[in-house]
Amino acid sequence: MSDRLLVLVRHGQSEWNLKNLFTGWKDPDLTEQGITEAKEAGRKLKEQGLKFDIAFTSVLTRAQHTLDLILSELGQTEIPIQRDLALNERDYGDLSGLNKDDARKRWGEEQVHIWRRSYDVPPPSGESLKDTLARTLPYYVQEILPCVLRGERTLVAAHGNSLRALIMVLEKLSPKEILARELATGVPIIYRLNADATVASKQSSIWRDRQSRNRCSRGAGCGRHTGSTGRCAGRLCRRRRQRQFYGAVLA
Repeated sequence: MSDRLLVLVRHGQSEWNLKNLFTGWKDPDLTEQGITEAKEAGRKLKEQGLKFDIAFTSVLTRAQHTLDLILSELGQTEIPIQRDLALNERDYGDLSGLNKDDARKRWGEEQVHIWRRSYDVPPPSGESLKDTLARTLPYYVQEILPCVLRGERTLVAAHGNSLRALIMVLEKLSPKEILARELATGVPIIYRLNADATVASKQSSIWRDRQSRNRCSRGAGCGRHTGSTGRCAGRLCRRRRQRQFYGAVLA
């Protein structure tokens, strides 16, 4: 059976992370700490014996640099790399380049908190997390997911909010749940997917989740359930789970 491996990594600490600035689509590089984090991510993946067939990243330097360092540690610098702005960080609009404390002084702490932590309220001239999901999810479904389901071991190095959008879909999280999820810089999250694109298992270098199983919405009455898990092996039920999995996310 194909491994269906998908690994997500947030870029290492950037120069603007260090300066406490809203970064968004601005293009600072990694700090020395960020370089160390990216190399450590590569070493952790290598220690687990993981190899990759293809990699995806954004068009921003900090994510591309992180990916390059990881692949160098793995000795896999020649694998195909797809770069696309669909995986860019959330665009912070008028907040981009501002110190977060200065932004609070200008607009008020409550308003800045709403812009940062609401699901569907964007900052001026910027994107909300919902907006980020609207460009990231189609790219995932059309470009990344088919590679994973074909058994191509896939690595994605991107940004906190573009990865949150993917994690929200993969783990079926509510807007409230995903906004509470913090993604550490340079920490790989390792997913293995079922044939219907749901998550079979998840692991990071910090903690390990128990395997999650996605039960058929039709219940045992569909007649195609197998084993003690209650999973349905039928093609129609797999397709139904996929439609449920992706269909309501952008509503």
